[in-house]
Amino acid sequence: MPMNRKLHVAALLAGLLALSWSALATDGAPPAPEFRLVSRAGGEMSLSGLRGQVVMINFWASWCGPCRQEFPALDEMYRKYKPMGFAMVGINVESDKADAERFLSARPVSFPILFDPDNHVSGSYGVSAMPTTVLVDRKGHIRWQHRAYKPGDEAEYIAQIRAMLREPS
Repeated sequence: MPMNRKLHVAALLAGLLALSWSALATDGAPPAPEFRLVSRAGGEMSLSGLRGQVVMINFWASWCGPCRQEFPALDEMYRKYKPMGFAMVGINVESDKADAERFLSARPVSFPILFDPDNHVSGSYGVSAMPTTVLVDRKGHIRWQHRAYKPGDEAEYIAQIRAMLREPS
């Protein structure tokens, strides 16, 4: 087989493999549990209202040291990728909203903050550590989940966000 034909066949196979991998990425991915929670800004916000965007859900608590470290990086990601079809919500899991408000006054963010005082939503997502970050694709499927946080983890968050933003709607 001539070299040009071999390269053409290899490129074609690589393209088919990439398409197959993209299709497999959503096949079998569980649908993200729907939620409707009270927003810090007033009113309510639902996951279904964000359909069509790549959504990062970050479950956090005011007593969580790693949450304090992570919030500035999350806000930077939100501001950078929002124009590209990225949405983020921070879901506070504490029963006392005042603790969350004190936390947020010291660490203001531009992404929406929601309250889950009864832990119904965090329970439906299987949250067992703080913080827990979940990425939902444009079609509403959970595609990635990360528990805890250490500096440098944001590189993986960004890689996941970028990959999902490149996928067709």
